[in-house]
Amino acid sequence: MRDDVTNLSRRNALGCLATAAALAGAAPLLASATSATGKGTSPSKGGGRLKQSLSRWTSKAPLPELCTRLKSLGFVGVDLLYADEWSVVQDHGLAVSMGYPAKRDNFIEFGFNDPANHAQLIKEIETTIPLAKRAGVTNLITMFGNRKDGIDDQRAIDNCIAGLSKIAPYAQENGITLHLELLNSKVDHHGYQGDHTAFGVAVTKGLNSPNVKLLYDIYHMQIMEGDVIRTIRDNIQWIGHFHTGGVPGRHEIDGTQELNYHAVAMAIADLNYQGFIAHEFSPARPDPFASFAEAFKICTV
Repeated sequence: MRDDVTNLSRRNALGCLATAAALAGAAPLLASATSATGKGTSPSKGGGRLKQSLSRWTSKAPLPELCTRLKSLGFVGVDLLYADEWSVVQDHGLAVSMGYPAKRDNFIEFGFNDPANHAQLIKEIETTIPLAKRAGVTNLITMFGNRKDGIDDQRAIDNCIAGLSKIAPYAQENGITLHLELLNSKVDHHGYQGDHTAFGVAVTKGLNSPNVKLLYDIYHMQIMEGDVIRTIRDNIQWIGHFHTGGVPGRHEIDGTQELNYHAVAMAIADLNYQGFIAHEFSPARPDPFASFAEAFKICTV
């Protein structure tokens, strides 16, 4: 998750989910490739045991061009897409590995940790779930939110459980998994409350729903905790999605940064993980697609 990129940034997408009403009445999307739901034809894994995708905001290329080039590199999905982008990706034979339930500029800060947010968050997710089901999109992202006065970690955990328990059954009924993202509060997202794995696990364990999981962002958790491989192994049952990014700087995941991403990918694959690992870094090199290709190779295990 970055908040300092251009208008492609996840945080700076303005407005509401304007396409929801239109899509809700539209005919079901018949995609040639979707997330694994039994609808359409799921993409085969490319390049080893892990399904790799790329976060949309990391590239300035038009979405159709991005899809064509990613597919040629072996990627099987595109991550972090709004509902009006889903069909473009699927028409190119790729999966939507993670979808947004809303477009608003406070998406990160506005989370389930504050009960005052629950009604709006639940309404957004309730609106998007039928769209996702018809499109064969099985993953939606949501947030823990920024800290608020009077809401300590334990109360925030309880609030998240209370709010998500109201929407989790509907998600399960429709085959949708909600993913709560872990972010660092040290560098990129000051004030974010879901900044440690233990916090996220307390929420998912408290819910104990197969359709509410953690989005474990390796970049963010390396900054906050380190000990990435051990943490993933100990908590894989609560993790449904991964993001990558080089530390420090949020750039390439190659030898210029401190993590051995090939070893991390190997550890994830050895756990028989069936979800996506989505690359989410800002390329520092002149040719971003060379960086994407290298990341794909590094995580091919």
